[in-house]
Amino acid sequence: MSSLAWIDFDEAERQRAQRIMALFQERETRDELGLGAIRDSIADHLFPGTSTIQTRLRYMLFIPWLFRDLERRDGTESQLRAQARDAEIRLADALKAGGETNGIIGRDAGPRLQRLPSSVYWAGLGAWAIRVFPGSIDSLFVALRGRGRSRIASSSEDSLAGAQVPAVWNPALPQMPGDLLERAVFQLSTDEAQFLIDRLVASQPNSLLTMLAREGIDADCDQIWTHPHLSAFPTPARRLVQHGEIFSHLMHGASLLYNLALSELRQRDDWIDSYRERLEVWSDELDLGAVRTWSLDDFWNIVEHPAHAVRPAAKRFVTEWRELVLAGPEQVFSSPAGRQLVEERERRLKTSQSRYANHAVRDRWTGASGAERLSFRWAQAKSHLRDLAHAE
Repeated sequence: MSSLAWIDFDEAERQRAQRIMALFQERETRDELGLGAIRDSIADHLFPGTSTIQTRLRYMLFIPWLFRDLERRDGTESQLRAQARDAEIRLADALKAGGETNGIIGRDAGPRLQRLPSSVYWAGLGAWAIRVFPGSIDSLFVALRGRGRSRIASSSEDSLAGAQVPAVWNPALPQMPGDLLERAVFQLSTDEAQFLIDRLVASQPNSLLTMLAREGIDADCDQIWTHPHLSAFPTPARRLVQHGEIFSHLMHGASLLYNLALSELRQRDDWIDSYRERLEVWSDELDLGAVRTWSLDDFWNIVEHPAHAVRPAAKRFVTEWRELVLAGPEQVFSSPAGRQLVEERERRLKTSQSRYANHAVRDRWTGASGAERLSFRWAQAKSHLRDLAHAE
């Protein structure tokens, strides 16, 4: 069995490692061909603080409310952790009691819930500066242990306790409803929505998400590049969206070819037919003119993001795939060159776990892996924007 570990001496690196491990559990992050850093760079520029496993926006308030209530209590690290878990599980029941049916984290799992809402939204809370405590959830529990006891023991008002533990939440955080753990809904109040918008404006002033939230724009489109207000996007955002559209469509062909090759190795005629049909549709719909005039130099410059390192091998793969497609997209899935490029890329990335080389791993493959177009978390951003637009 393989494992991932790190030396716990740097909080920033620790959080980065935790984030990477969490990404493996997100559906859209299945990264068979090593395009994840490019995808996530685009997503973080456009929609910072979002994640493919986020559901509804009010969790950005639920988590601070539950944890702020926890800060008033006394207890050991393990006791505080248990109390926090219990509160998050009770929240799922409260949402069901409030009539919610979709988007509840832990709706069916109950006490068996593994991925708590706090872990899903923790990074986003930091990115939007709702959470001002710089550390991980684990480090917060360490910082909070005994805090209630020290507050009680202090003869000064709250100065000593405040000095012992740094601020955790933005001071403008709205008040928690008194019956939150009895009955809860996802509907935002206008004050709550304004707080979230203000946080975005203050922490992510140049992102597309902030512009759409500030303007109250709620559009129901499948992809961000089909947004009805695309022409009104700020120039840098519109430029990145246009780059993202070409990248998403172009590299979708490589992902489909990968799935076709595995289907052939598994000798599944139904899967083979499906992926051949999808590749034909991809070829017919691809805008070759846009791919031909696409500036990769400009693309690499604009997608650069401090949280994601795009490696030279990934850039070479995109460049070589583009060249093959320009030579004839209708031939790319039948030519040896295209298949070889995709296979070599996956083998280098997965080594002994390559589905091309490892029969046991390939036999566990269920017929689809990264087979959808990259959308850069637009689905989650769209949901959050809808929640803001319908606040009351």
